[in-house]
Amino acid sequence: MHVLPRSGLTAMLLLTLGLTACSTTPETQAGFVSGDGSVVILEPAQRTLAPNAVGVDLNGDPLALSDFAGQVVVLNVWASWCAPCRAEAGALEEVALQFDNKGVQFIGLNTRDSNAAAQAFIRNYGVTYPSLVDTDGRIQLLFNDSLPPQAIPSTIVIDQQGMVASRALGTVTAATLRAMIEPLLDESGMSSG
Repeated sequence: MHVLPRSGLTAMLLLTLGLTACSTTPETQAGFVSGDGSVVILEPAQRTLAPNAVGVDLNGDPLALSDFAGQVVVLNVWASWCAPCRAEAGALEEVALQFDNKGVQFIGLNTRDSNAAAQAFIRNYGVTYPSLVDTDGRIQLLFNDSLPPQAIPSTIVIDQQGMVASRALGTVTAATLRAMIEPLLDESGMSSG
């Protein structure tokens, strides 16, 4: 196995993230790589600890993944300019409401966006869960040691122990989200009801 020095790894990750964007097909378009729709689900023994992403939400208030310790956290990387993000917004909100007060917290990770455009997206699509601001992609880089969000949109699900349990690259459906969440609730004996 070849190990890059930390600076080389960081440069490679920045280049990789710089080349990612959204699309509805798994192709390269105008220099951007899209999600391919793949879903990876890890067994408990394969999971690694999620980073404690810390920042501010779209209103400028502090927000950290650790605020939701003991819950399943669904982290969705999105941007207002991303057509697949607009396409999946309804499914994300539907499932967020379905699991509200059932030990599941949805958090958006708004990337490479202006606050005004992000706020308009939230209003237009009726998104009720908070979003971390990740204008420069630094929070996305924190997931490098687990299942990195390599496209916009990407969705990462973290189990109640704070371990990265699954990732979807590209647009997700309500059914896919439920399939990523429900087994994690079953692990702790909770029910999605």
